[in-house]
Amino acid sequence: MSGHDLFMATEIAGLAGLRELVGTHLGYSDWLEITQERVNTFADATGDHQWIHIDPERAKDGPFGGTIAHGYLTLSLGPVLFPSIATVTGIKMGVNYGAGKVRFLSPVKVGSNLRLGAELTTLEDLPNNGAQVYMTFTFEIEGSEKPAAVAEIIFRYYA
Repeated sequence: MSGHDLFMATEIAGLAGLRELVGTHLGYSDWLEITQERVNTFADATGDHQWIHIDPERAKDGPFGGTIAHGYLTLSLGPVLFPSIATVTGIKMGVNYGAGKVRFLSPVKVGSNLRLGAELTTLEDLPNNGAQVYMTFTFEIEGSEKPAAVAEIIFRYYA
């Protein structure tokens, strides 16, 4: 995280609080620097060792002028970044349920800063005092007009 982070997470009070926020942009996360170490660790975890991700020397002459993060690394940072936007209290359990449409729109160059913007778009009630919550996650690159990725993320919360 960088030194200019001024954001504080919003506390959402249970399922009722989620319902009240449908259609609301919840805010932005802190900025997170995308380091070569993080990219290399992700490559090791997934087995995706393509040179555009892990070989800085070769990537200098590649299409992006340096190494870039894996698209799925960017997407996987949602659970890392979202807690600095909001936390849901008064629930027994919350789980990542899946993703709808996911698009990787711009490469994330190693050394750049990334943040998450989140909008709560839809909530569907579930049996057993639960809710399925749809959010649009927009991963932004500092200094870029075009986002790195936009994804519909689905959570399930149970009170």
